[in-house]
Amino acid sequence: MILAISNGLLTFNLVLIVIILAFLIGWGYQAWRRKRYSTVLDQEDFQKGIRKAQVIDLRSESDFKAGHILGARSLPYVYLRQQYGELRPDLPIYLYDAGMSVSTQAAAFLYKHGYKKLYILRDGYRAWDGKTKKSKY
Repeated sequence: MILAISNGLLTFNLVLIVIILAFLIGWGYQAWRRKRYSTVLDQEDFQKGIRKAQVIDLRSESDFKAGHILGARSLPYVYLRQQYGELRPDLPIYLYDAGMSVSTQAAAFLYKHGYKKLYILRDGYRAWDGKTKKSKY
């Protein structure tokens, strides 16, 4: 009986360790991709360069309408893969989503297609406290 409990506990611990390791490896990989393909900006730096850049909101259209950074253009990530040619490669591209995961994917995609001036808003829109705009409808 005691042996069965300790084997079950050992198995549980091993599964837990594997899950934690997988999470840490995934987190590290995303951080590495973000650093390789883009520069992460805090809100202050993001606001300083916003007028000279193409600001892209990668969230869904409904999230964009509910509120977005003033001057941003809605280009959900699912459409970015088809419409990236509309972006100018000579101008900086400021990306944001709810957090930073979708922005990281978008930066990697754009970098591989020749866009090099890529910037991501640290912690995304959920932490934004600058000027915003909401859709009337």
